[in-house]
Amino acid sequence: MKFLRLKPSNDRSWVNDNAHTARVEFDGDQVTIINLRDFNWRTTRDYDEKWIVESFDLCAVKKIWLVLEYFEPKYPQMAHTILSFEFEDGRRIACSIEVRREKGEKYHPINGLFREYELIYVWAKEEDIIGVRSRCRSKSVTHLFEGVVLGENNHRNLLESYLNRTNKLAESPEWYNTLTNTCTTNIVQHVNEVYPKRVPGFISVLMPGLSPKMLAKQNLIVLNGTLEETLLHSKIDDRAALWDETSDFGNFIRNVDA
Repeated sequence: MKFLRLKPSNDRSWVNDNAHTARVEFDGDQVTIINLRDFNWRTTRDYDEKWIVESFDLCAVKKIWLVLEYFEPKYPQMAHTILSFEFEDGRRIACSIEVRREKGEKYHPINGLFREYELIYVWAKEEDIIGVRSRCRSKSVTHLFEGVVLGENNHRNLLESYLNRTNKLAESPEWYNTLTNTCTTNIVQHVNEVYPKRVPGFISVLMPGLSPKMLAKQNLIVLNGTLEETLLHSKIDDRAALWDETSDFGNFIRNVDA
């Protein structure tokens, strides 16, 4: 089949928010991310572009958060997953594993089976990568959960696994695949790399919108009461819409005093 001869590339005419490939420099425990996205989104079409360099200490990551964005209420099985890493100094840096679209290209899951899109790890500030979802997309519903990370040094190990994969993709691009190489399948691979068999092979891996029951059952998220109560409390869209754009976005959506 002709599409099997296609080769992935990092050199195409990308949409603006996928324009740059992140790269990571390691210096012992000190890490620098180059091309970290820091857009200011007013709407999904009106924004200020900004790409920055951010450095941090691998030993200082203390919490990991899971974002679950439901695109469309009538398709509850469909969702996007993001991890955000919180550091001892209060900074939070998120990574969204996405389809990398070319200009003029739209995503369709069927096309994702036939080498239509590359895969990209987008590192960004929370006010960018979570803000655009929770503040600018009228149909989507966004949840924020605190992750449960078991095992000594596994906060660091999970972050390091993400960073190494980021560099691998910068050197050797890969095709996105709707079934085998997505946001959620990659998160599962990272988690199971640092904690073998932590996430079992449920259908919710392929349909992440169905994942909350699995996440709760496997003790992967912190529960605030029952699962139903946790899902209610974890919605951040209404809170995000009230953000004043000057206070710390991450603290604001978590209702935490700075």
